[in-house]
Amino acid sequence: MSVRAEFDAWAAEGRDKGMEERHWHTAKHALARMPVEAGETVLDLGCGSGYAARALREAKDAGRAYGLDGAPEMVRNARAYTDDPQVSYVVGDFQSLPFETNSVDHVFSMEAFYYASDPVGALEELRRVLRPGGTFYCAVNYFEENVHSHEWQENISIDMTRWSYEQYREAFREAGFYVAEQDTIPDRETEIPAAEAFPIDGWETREAMVERYREYGTLLTVGVAP
Repeated sequence: MSVRAEFDAWAAEGRDKGMEERHWHTAKHALARMPVEAGETVLDLGCGSGYAARALREAKDAGRAYGLDGAPEMVRNARAYTDDPQVSYVVGDFQSLPFETNSVDHVFSMEAFYYASDPVGALEELRRVLRPGGTFYCAVNYFEENVHSHEWQENISIDMTRWSYEQYREAFREAGFYVAEQDTIPDRETEIPAAEAFPIDGWETREAMVERYREYGTLLTVGVAP
């Protein structure tokens, strides 16, 4: 199944809002770090319900916010959730962005980058559209060190790229970015039951659940365009 077909189905089932609710636990901390100044242009890559573009307008006063997704139904939903004329959503491909060279100030992506069919090519395309000094904040929960995420590939028909911390840094550099920072953002909002409640659905031990949410959380890699 293609990315478009998979996530069109998710959007039709209303799962975009569920993703927004779960991702917001750590996405909001990554968004808060972004050095967006009033009037700048921002892009949310793999926007889903469009929450990040809306947040960057509301909290950072971005002048223009775009959300891009490969699934038309996701884009349709995002537009329906948004009443700000300075926020737009477009259908597009990560490897062929519908933006002029040096036209975007900052890019954010949450739980979407690993769906790119050519991730290094996607990074090179982001490097093209970013202005000098622009940033790419790439947030993922599916990465090599997070062993609790490895089984996700078994539950989806789309090929996912599972990189390690170092592979993310290497790929960013290969595409022409400086790696400004890389760390993990813990999810402190997902409720973790007491030890005596385990095993529970999906978790054998409390220790494993703590490791997944409090220790691994979300991997954030920040690239800066020279």
